[in-house]
Amino acid sequence: IQDGNCQNAKLKGNDIKTYKYNVLTFLPLNLYEQFKRVANLYFLALLILQIIPDISTLPWYTTLIPLVVVLGVTGIKDLVDDLARHRMDKEINNRKCDVLLDGGFQDLKWRDIQVGDVVRLKKNDFIPADILLLSSSNPNSLTYVETADLTKISSFEKRLFKSNRALIECEEPNNRLDKFVGTMLWEGERYPLSLDNMLLRGCKIRNTEACHGLVIFAGGDTKIMRNGGKTRFKRTKIDELMNYMVYTIFVLLILVAAGLAIGHTFWYEEIGADAWYLFDNKNQGASYRGFLSFWGYIIVLNTMVPISLYVSVEVIRLGQSKFINWDLQMYYPDNDTPAKARTTTLNEQLGQIEYIFSDKTGTLTQNIMEFKKCTIAGRSYGTNPLYFTRIWNRQADRKFTFMDHSLVARIRSGKDKDANEFFKLLSLCHTVMVEHKDGELVYQAASPDEGALVTAARNFGYVFLSRTQDTITIKEMEEEEKTYEMLALLDFNSDRKRMSIILKFPDGRIRLYCKGADTVIYERLSPNTSLKETWSAFLVLQVFANATLRTLCLCYKDITPAEFEAWSRAHKEAQVAMFDRDGALDRVYEQIESNLMLIGASAIEDKLQDGVPETIATLAKADIKIWVLTGDKKETAENIGYSFICCRVTPKQKGNVVSLVKKYKKAVTLSIGDGANDVNMIKTADIGVGISGQEGMQAVMSSDYAFAQFRFLQRLLLVHGRWSYIRMCKFLRYFFFKNFAFTLVHFWYSFFNGFSAQVAYEDWFITLYNLAYSSLPVLLVGLLDQDVNDKLCLKFPKLYLPGQQGSLFNYKNFFISLFHGIFISLIIFFIPYGAFLQTMGQDGEAPSDYQSFAVVTASSLIFIVNLQISLDTSYWTFVNCFAVLGSIAIYFGIMFDIHSAGIHVIFPTPFTFTGAASNALRQPYLWLTIILTVGISLLPIICIQFLHKSIWPSVGDKIQRNRKKYEMEMEVEERKKPPTFQRGQRSRRSAYAFSHSRGYADLISSGRSIRLRPSGRGGSSLSSFNNSVGRM
Repeated sequence: IQDGNCQNAKLKGNDIKTYKYNVLTFLPLNLYEQFKRVANLYFLALLILQIIPDISTLPWYTTLIPLVVVLGVTGIKDLVDDLARHRMDKEINNRKCDVLLDGGFQDLKWRDIQVGDVVRLKKNDFIPADILLLSSSNPNSLTYVETADLTKISSFEKRLFKSNRALIECEEPNNRLDKFVGTMLWEGERYPLSLDNMLLRGCKIRNTEACHGLVIFAGGDTKIMRNGGKTRFKRTKIDELMNYMVYTIFVLLILVAAGLAIGHTFWYEEIGADAWYLFDNKNQGASYRGFLSFWGYIIVLNTMVPISLYVSVEVIRLGQSKFINWDLQMYYPDNDTPAKARTTTLNEQLGQIEYIFSDKTGTLTQNIMEFKKCTIAGRSYGTNPLYFTRIWNRQADRKFTFMDHSLVARIRSGKDKDANEFFKLLSLCHTVMVEHKDGELVYQAASPDEGALVTAARNFGYVFLSRTQDTITIKEMEEEEKTYEMLALLDFNSDRKRMSIILKFPDGRIRLYCKGADTVIYERLSPNTSLKETWSAFLVLQVFANATLRTLCLCYKDITPAEFEAWSRAHKEAQVAMFDRDGALDRVYEQIESNLMLIGASAIEDKLQDGVPETIATLAKADIKIWVLTGDKKETAENIGYSFICCRVTPKQKGNVVSLVKKYKKAVTLSIGDGANDVNMIKTADIGVGISGQEGMQAVMSSDYAFAQFRFLQRLLLVHGRWSYIRMCKFLRYFFFKNFAFTLVHFWYSFFNGFSAQVAYEDWFITLYNLAYSSLPVLLVGLLDQDVNDKLCLKFPKLYLPGQQGSLFNYKNFFISLFHGIFISLIIFFIPYGAFLQTMGQDGEAPSDYQSFAVVTASSLIFIVNLQISLDTSYWTFVNCFAVLGSIAIYFGIMFDIHSAGIHVIFPTPFTFTGAASNALRQPYLWLTIILTVGISLLPIICIQFLHKSIWPSVGDKIQRNRKKYEMEMEVEERKKPPTFQRGQRSRRSAYAFSHSRGYADLISSGRSIRLRPSGRGGSSLSSFNNSVGRM
């Protein structure tokens, strides 16, 4: 790149296209995608078969209309989604940005920006591409960027580069949001480029009036667009079971059709061939006629495979997701965060969870840290009460508290050099940024841990005031300000578990300060460190860990100028390595971080969130196993005491633990976390839940469900999950039943029509049965039904067990629905058939014609299926009642219309049942037949349900029976409860030691070598040390 001109014309432009269709491609592409579904392809094949006159006894529209409705509903949904993508693409591509052209900045649309362009961004501007930062208006040459949608911190800063002519070499475009490797060749020198020199597309400029940058990746090559690929599709157990059941139905359909075809072959040989009145002028043998009959029955019985099943399931899941989003009891007002269902395909699986895998820091805890205790030179502090005032330290934080007056006295006396060195280290060895607002210091830390440690140093007299890429300025004990030159900032990663800073003191001394996990610090201590102090610190750390505090060891090392100069050369070579740069830097860091002198250790408290113990106890009563996957020390982790613990695990190991349980336990798993280190296990589990807390939004962006507090998990599972599971199971059982009852009437009719694939109903009834006559009531049950209310769901966690056991929908339930449908179809066919034999109507005419029979069987079926869903409905609303009565009314209204003479005159071919409904239903005898059929069909079901609830009641039946009693008890308990928040009430402390947050080290020190001195490389905050990695 020279003077803003890119030398590689093959790179992508900056316009983006996330939409799938345009005006010309929508219809063919959408139909192609829909016909990739086996069910739709199956019904298309049936439609083709129906066009063949020798095969089909059903008109083509009986399959075409339902298929068009299903395709249309799905197509409209896809179209609405794609139009939204079109609007978003247009809005983004047409945004304006200042671009350097012809010696000046001009307004250009984002779509016209190219790699190599120099752009100017202002405060609150969105970043249009992946850009290398060149300059900033801030005095410290930093740019603040809001990155909640990309990384787990709310903002971070970028390094200043001043260059108008350079050669940049960098990695190929990729989807790694946490990494960028490149070098800049400028004035004969090669300098390292990392992620912290980059402004990523999709971020927003904050607290910076203006900055300039060079476009490196544009459009589809940017990291955020590369992350827009397909994610692993999660499928529920019910999905898998439902698919297997559809395959089972298809096999049954083939077997039944084959049996009836064989029956037709034998019938034709024995009877049909000799019946002159059946002669059809076709010279076809019995076997061939049986072959045609087989395909005819595949068409007639096709409603055994429900075409509208999958669309109905999608509608129900969408509604259930909306209920989760609208639940005010899962809304967290402190940060205005509602619950969010980020998927619509997994709701019923929430009612089947057997194992929960939880992160702890920020998930179970508040991730709000307080400096509580410390050990310095073998002496522990933090036992005697002291509340800091501003009497001796005018820059102390008013909110800071510490429980030991003796430490303050020792520091103020100036006689304890170790204590002073301890807090000097905390004020210098960090990546915190500072702002001055209204005369107050405001610290911006990558994690609450770092903020707590720097605030502690501030309150003990070592006040961090400001920093640049080269210097750190502090005020020591209310005396003059001192500025330390920063020579290098050594990065954190999950293997190192520590960070270091190399400083040049005002008197010329060079010193390394280091802080990190005890496991890595102790093995790097100098032999000159006092054994007594080391052992004392070790014992104190055990005590701190047992008290559930988060610990870090602090140490230092003095470095000679010659030693630093030699190390600096190796450091610079590692910084510009294009391959395995991280490994090269780690090896260089290892050389300097040795022979350390121990100063002491800090201990921070992280309190549990409200309601965590109660939530864990409630979920345990629901027989849900809870595992906490943490990077804690063993002693600290064990003190959580509530559940199974995996301590010292890395993010990758978290995912592996979840995989092991899924593989060997065959259990439904849920993972919940709040940070980027939890993304692996969130994606691995059957259900992933993200907590939107202090560590940003990466966990939320990777999750299936998101909310703000861990305690909402019990409502998500025990209420929404349980209801969704029960509703979906009830919907599927009934859906299969009503289709079996409807379709198998044709089977019984076959024994009386020579197995000739004739239909027992009128054609339009077959067309509209699933679309209009029986769909709405069962949809509402799938959306609204509940056996007990939400409070009782939480009061009695044992109600959750049927979902874990899968007892409400399995092959047993499927075959019960099948035999129920067979029984109803028998009743529907044979009672009217018997009633029609040798019968005389009141007008002296026999009502035993085929059309009257079809009207009576259809009317009986409609009454039965709508009354059956009424018996299965546990929660009645006006909408349910309207749906049941409305479905029956719609049936009779449409039937009388399509049986009228007027429509027959207009369309004589498709409407042949002229007057059949009015003629049949004016006969009281046929009404009595319908009533008898309905009564005999429903009476056994009513008796079975009564006996089951009386003799073998489930837990839910017992609770329903005593619902009023339990509701009154809960009202009394609510009145007795104390207020939710009480002054002076002490929160339970966390039992966790380490977090995984990434800090600001890289961005602070990046580009340091441009000022003719090798720069330190960083990248993570102190709290990142707390990712204690070890074997599970």
